[in-house]
Amino acid sequence: MNKMAIAALGLGAAFLMRNKKARGKLMRQFESLAEPFTSRNGSHYS
Repeated sequence: MNKMAIAALGLGAAFLMRNKKARGKLMRQFESLAEPFTSRNGSHYS
């Protein structure tokens, strides 16, 4: 099972290395997920 997960991760990484559109889409998804956790105005930690 662990070998299959590593193989899937490797294939996904290889796909992202070759496909610029997929990289951009993935980065936008990560940014939208991280947005609620980042404070743009600094009021969260003041």
